[in-house]
Amino acid sequence: MPPGPTPEVCRVHDTLWEIPRTGGMRVPGRIYADEKLMRAIRGDQALVQVANVAHLPGIVGYSIAMPDIHWGYGFPIGGVAATDPEEGGVVSPGGVGYDINCGVRLVTIDVPACDVQSKIQSVVSRLYQHVPCGVGSEGAIWKLSKREVDDVARKGARWALEKGLGTREDVECTEEEGCIRGADPEAVSERAKERGATQVGTLGSGNHFLEVQVVEEVYLPEIADAFGVREGGITLLIHCGSRGYGYQVCDDYIRVMNQAMARHKIVVPDRQLCCAPVKSDEGRRYLAAMACAANYAWANRQVIMRNTEKALLEALGVSPKELNLRLVYDVCHNICKFETHRVNGAMKKLCIHRKGATRAAPAADAFIPERYRAAGQPILIPGTMGTFSFLCVGTPRALDETWGSTCHGAGRVMSRGEAIRRGKGRSIVDELKQKGITIMAKGFRTIAEEMPDAYKDVADVVSVMQQAGITQTVARLRPIGVIKG
Repeated sequence: MPPGPTPEVCRVHDTLWEIPRTGGMRVPGRIYADEKLMRAIRGDQALVQVANVAHLPGIVGYSIAMPDIHWGYGFPIGGVAATDPEEGGVVSPGGVGYDINCGVRLVTIDVPACDVQSKIQSVVSRLYQHVPCGVGSEGAIWKLSKREVDDVARKGARWALEKGLGTREDVECTEEEGCIRGADPEAVSERAKERGATQVGTLGSGNHFLEVQVVEEVYLPEIADAFGVREGGITLLIHCGSRGYGYQVCDDYIRVMNQAMARHKIVVPDRQLCCAPVKSDEGRRYLAAMACAANYAWANRQVIMRNTEKALLEALGVSPKELNLRLVYDVCHNICKFETHRVNGAMKKLCIHRKGATRAAPAADAFIPERYRAAGQPILIPGTMGTFSFLCVGTPRALDETWGSTCHGAGRVMSRGEAIRRGKGRSIVDELKQKGITIMAKGFRTIAEEMPDAYKDVADVVSVMQQAGITQTVARLRPIGVIKG
């Protein structure tokens, strides 16, 4: 889409801005940001995309953007939108993205931080050996048959459990218990299944990573204790998605939706917002295929977690009992799901698009595992490979303002090409080493593309959501070892 004029933006309060309805916008746009982040946001076309999303048929409330917002395909990355299926509401692949159910999984271990840090080179090396990384990476377990790929798509994390690669507790501590209902492999192309046959248990490339961290500071001790996170302890963060399987599903259905719009007489300002009514055949088939890809991603992260356990056992020379690797929670941040929310005083079932946004459920919410019901849903906000990550928790205000959603990370301020240009002549590996961070990756390009300078300050992003009352910050996590594709 050619760049459009930046829309008018009015300040609502310190951390909230609004794009008034104009032209074909069905609802206003809303952006969570402070003055500093808004200056960065105005630097690309993301605000145009916020306004464009507001044109979608059946959209309810607002077209919402988080402080990590930046330019994406159709929707901005960091965008949230709810549509009402009973009012002609649509589903748009651009509102989920190509990496369906890209998400984050937080793991704790009991080995003291000093023991891990003293062996960090071995830890990172073993992780790199056991968790395949990079473009097209494959071979983490075995090549799956078509029937097995379909089983993964139907069962999600439970498929890994059946293979002896997880526990019931793992499933309980995964969003949606690691499986969206309604997944139908018949809605998935043969090409997607071929791509998925060899990629379960692989990290992939881009901004995906596996990170070893020290819990640097705890802000809410009671909630951190409920999550099993302690100051000075070790955590691991796994960030990846549905790999080639999900990419192909998105690619296939963008073509389907582009053809469907004329049939359904849908007009949007950007073809990348191609969509179809939720209740149409095209809408139902996309949602069934998207659920398959989401389930594939949950199985992928579950297998990676178990391979991470193998790597740590070897590197640290401890027993499984001494390691005591435990899943805190797994959240997705590229997804479309049906959820019930209050609209004009009435509870309605809505189609919630979250693209680069994380669910933020408050205490007592039915979506939360029983063990966390009194504390609230763990929210995992990764930084870059050289900056802190954050553990947060949702609040009731999130349900009122953002359909129970919050940010998902730092958010880019620099294209990958620009990052590579600025990285020339620098040794990012040495710069990270000086910060006490050991990294292994496929090569210079990936490291340069993902250098911390290419992103906003994740602390600023998290602070905005706390100031807005959407989340509370529970703990800050400092990286000491990273593997990337």
